[in-house]
Amino acid sequence: MSDIINLNRARKKKRAAEKEKAAQENRIKYGRTKSEKRRIEAESALEERTIDGHRRDTDD
Repeated sequence: MSDIINLNRARKKKRAAEKEKAAQENRIKYGRTKSEKRRIEAESALEERTIDGHRRDTDD
């Protein structure tokens, strides 16, 4: 004989597993670590300073 299962619980577990799978895929696709965010922020700040340093001053 097979075990008796509650279909509502089985469906709920299946939905939760699907949501977790989608969340994991999104973490891989869109997620960045804190160190990556800091590195990118530092690089953009450096680029901004470099560009500002090369601007011409106009005295009109």
